[in-house]
Amino acid sequence: MQHSRDVSALPGRKAGVCMHLTSLPGDHGIGEIGESALRFVDLLASMNMSVWQFLPTGPTGYADSPYQEFSTYAGNELLIDCNDLIGRGFLSPDAVTPLKRLPLRSVAFGKLTPIKHAFLRRATAAFETRADAVSKAEFDEFVEENDETWLHHYALFRTLKDRHDGKPWPEWQQDFVRRRRAAISRLENSARSEIRYWKICQFFFARQWKTLRRHASDNRVRLFGDMPMYIALDSADAWTNPEILCIDRAGKARYVAGVPPDYFSRSGQLWGNPVYDWSRQAEDGFAWWIARLRHAVSRFDIVRIDHFRGFDSYWAVPARSRSAKRGRWRTGPRHAVLDAFYDAMPGAPIVAEDLGMVTPQVEALRKHYGIPGMKVLQFEVTEKDFDIGDIPEHCVCYTGTHDNDTTRGWFDAGCGARDRKQEIRNAKKRVLAATGGTARTIAIDLVRLAFQSKARLAVVPMQDLLGLGTWARLNTPGRRDNNWRWRVSAKQLTTKLRDIVSKLAETTERGRDA
Repeated sequence: MQHSRDVSALPGRKAGVCMHLTSLPGDHGIGEIGESALRFVDLLASMNMSVWQFLPTGPTGYADSPYQEFSTYAGNELLIDCNDLIGRGFLSPDAVTPLKRLPLRSVAFGKLTPIKHAFLRRATAAFETRADAVSKAEFDEFVEENDETWLHHYALFRTLKDRHDGKPWPEWQQDFVRRRRAAISRLENSARSEIRYWKICQFFFARQWKTLRRHASDNRVRLFGDMPMYIALDSADAWTNPEILCIDRAGKARYVAGVPPDYFSRSGQLWGNPVYDWSRQAEDGFAWWIARLRHAVSRFDIVRIDHFRGFDSYWAVPARSRSAKRGRWRTGPRHAVLDAFYDAMPGAPIVAEDLGMVTPQVEALRKHYGIPGMKVLQFEVTEKDFDIGDIPEHCVCYTGTHDNDTTRGWFDAGCGARDRKQEIRNAKKRVLAATGGTARTIAIDLVRLAFQSKARLAVVPMQDLLGLGTWARLNTPGRRDNNWRWRVSAKQLTTKLRDIVSKLAETTERGRDA
């Protein structure tokens, strides 16, 4: 079936900022979705920005990566706003003092996680005894709406994970690995308070998110979320729905996902996520994927599907391999899954992450449905024949993404050129010629170039608006440690910055009232 869409899936010629929620300023060790997020929406509006893009919002697992979530449905409990819980009488102001001793400029996940959950346990216990009738009715409604589809499974998963000292579910007791009904029933009876804890936390997150979504809508700021192509093996989704993946009854993956050698890594990237059993999913019309996308659309105004290429073909690596080099391309579901999406949700606001090794077949698949793609200037601007006029209208144009170095760091390191001094000089020369700027102002110059493009939406990382160097990079693909930690400080979000960005959006006809 032919599904046609047009650029109305994106806002008309607008600009936005990419900054993950964990990077928000605040005094509780991590960005939160309450006061700090609401204030950031206000800042975006004052900066003439219409879109706020961030990374996946689920609870993080391996290496604290938002792309290794414990659930594709649940919200990250670490993002729950403590001030909101204080205001509702579920925490005392003094209770969160230990959080205020954590670093302000980075997220110390190892220290933060146990402290935050200790406070959330206090808050959920207080909710049980102090919440008013309206709040309890809202909680009951939340449970009724979500328990069968994901909430109860997630609460069981987190409870069992705690009882198994944090081990991945394939390493649990076999009765729980295989979800035997008698064992699950015994758990439900013996761990009622623990199961309820996770549900109340998710209620806190959902209620705060609803407030954020409403505030963003009131200020004409669209929330641009991110959906990973793959789910983590150590997740409630994989534990509950093993049949959708290429894993055996013991939870062992036969093949894992990744990509061959590319721009980011000479040995390729070995992500470790199990690949999908697409033929099995086709039997029920891709029901799991449709439910997943429907949930994302209910939470975000725009949804970026990461590694869109995986729908056309995917790199499958034998699970025991230590390198992504040993993988091979396999055929994905292609039109079948996308037809299912648009039959279920006509006009779903999807953006495709179509970077890297994108074949003509992948491009044809994306264009068949009119799905906007991405253009990243750090990849484009060093080419000899680069012309900003060649950036198409039907895309999102970026200076860089969360996987790139900051523009300042990228330029100082040679603009991606490999080693040779002459190549580095030539790359920098091309960048300066394209931007018409200087080495000192390269970050804002590349932002200006993105804004000048024909792309319906231009999105730039906050680090580039601030002109920060490599030290502020959020993620380095292939590196397991010290990613996802950067945070902005409130002092950096100045009136001067607001005025500069607002004027830039206005002069490039990307203002909110354009």
